[in-house]
Amino acid sequence: MGTYLNPGNNGFAEMINGKYVDKTGLIEVMNGRVNTTDKLVCISRPRRFGKSFAVDMLSAYYDCTCDSQNLFTGLDISHSKEYECYLNKYNVITIDIAGALSKLKRNKKSVADIVDFITEGIRADLIEVCPQLESTADLSDCIEKYVEISGKEFIFIIDEWDAVIREAKEDDKTQESYLNLLREWFKNRNFTPKVVAAAYMTGILPIKKDGSESAISDFKEYTIIDPGPFTKYTGFTETEVKNLCEEYHRDFNLIKQWYDGYEFEEIGALYNPYSVMEAVKSGDYSSHWRKTSAAENLVTYINMNEDGLQEDILKLLSGEHLRVNIRNFKNDFESFSSKDDVITLLIHLGYLTYDKKSQRVRIPNEEVKQEFTDIIENPKHTKLLKLIQTSEMLLEDTIAGNEEAVASAIEKVRESNYAPQYYNNEQALRYAIKFAYIVCVDRFLRIEELPSGRGLADVVFIPRRDTAYPAIIIELKWDKTEEEAISQIDEKKYDAVLKDYSGEIVRVGINYDSNKKIHSCKIVRDSK
Repeated sequence: MGTYLNPGNNGFAEMINGKYVDKTGLIEVMNGRVNTTDKLVCISRPRRFGKSFAVDMLSAYYDCTCDSQNLFTGLDISHSKEYECYLNKYNVITIDIAGALSKLKRNKKSVADIVDFITEGIRADLIEVCPQLESTADLSDCIEKYVEISGKEFIFIIDEWDAVIREAKEDDKTQESYLNLLREWFKNRNFTPKVVAAAYMTGILPIKKDGSESAISDFKEYTIIDPGPFTKYTGFTETEVKNLCEEYHRDFNLIKQWYDGYEFEEIGALYNPYSVMEAVKSGDYSSHWRKTSAAENLVTYINMNEDGLQEDILKLLSGEHLRVNIRNFKNDFESFSSKDDVITLLIHLGYLTYDKKSQRVRIPNEEVKQEFTDIIENPKHTKLLKLIQTSEMLLEDTIAGNEEAVASAIEKVRESNYAPQYYNNEQALRYAIKFAYIVCVDRFLRIEELPSGRGLADVVFIPRRDTAYPAIIIELKWDKTEEEAISQIDEKKYDAVLKDYSGEIVRVGINYDSNKKIHSCKIVRDSK
């Protein structure tokens, strides 16, 4: 068992010895593609979405040098009609590109050496099990001859294929050398049909574009934007999460609040598997994703401030959904022609979720929101700092009961470039309120139009347990009066949502006079 050739099933054995959520149905999808025109598959997902688990699972299933029958017995794939037709029937080449790059660094070599490092390693593995191949210098010829000798084709499994693209983002020569190696294996009429039964590549990014097309065009790509038949294997489904919560006696609603948000029409909600498992095992409902390297470049991208990107991030934090054009993204980390390209990258990195029908993005959950919040708390750009300072003052004036100051602050937000196309409607006023109170995102639980008492409150801010803020209930009116807004809060008993809350409550009534184009405010503060 070599580093690359036929790695065995130890990785998958360790996986199922722990708590394992059965995703072996993915194998059935791949089996349907073996030796077909759809046999080359590239799966792109954010970090911590189970890509490496799938690699270990597929390696264990296809590797002809081990017996994995006992490992898969009882799992979903074992009920497939073609289960035994493919089980341990192929040679497997498994390459962890990120791991290979780490070895290069430890050996004080550069990313430019990656192609030689991989090809020499695979060739050494082949010669170890088949010494007669030593006279064959070319790796592709070596692999082809091994197929003839063993009588078994190869399944190629490449984990984090795009690590080279990320690490060598400014080194076009290294990128091209690496892409040429992949083309030699998977876009070569003299090699691919004879040798490759199937290929499964994973990465954070889709395959880099060469002009307007994929640099390795024969691959079928399934991204976090459009996972296709792999959707249910992209993360945890809601049913799987509910089962975990029941088994570990955890609060499903909190798990949903923190880790849900990636919605797909085919299956509904999809959850970050790594964070869910950490939360159900530890009982710690917080950001587990941020403890990884996922956020390493987030600050860099936001600080670019392409076309006002920072203001859009604040809009997203306020709860708005923004339209984005994802079509021009080049699938790399440096070719940004607009803020839409940066936003598209953030989708692939898992920081935003994309709705295909509306073509809009949003922040998926509390965990990811915390990533953005940490950045805006320490802004480096004057514009972003000014917005935060304005919001901070608004919150202080609200709590202090400074009605004129609150009305003036809301008016300034409305007079800015914020959602000008919706300026004169009630929805715009609601968005403006959420945007104006942006500093509340990490200090309060914000609830919009929450059923409470006999009506719907526009916005309710419930303070987090580790803060000393009062609860805030905001009622909005259009062409009426701020007093009517306060009366509605009282009459409809909006504070029923705070039945488990004990402390001060600030009731805020805001009215917009569309004829005079002015805002007015009434604030009442008492205790509960």
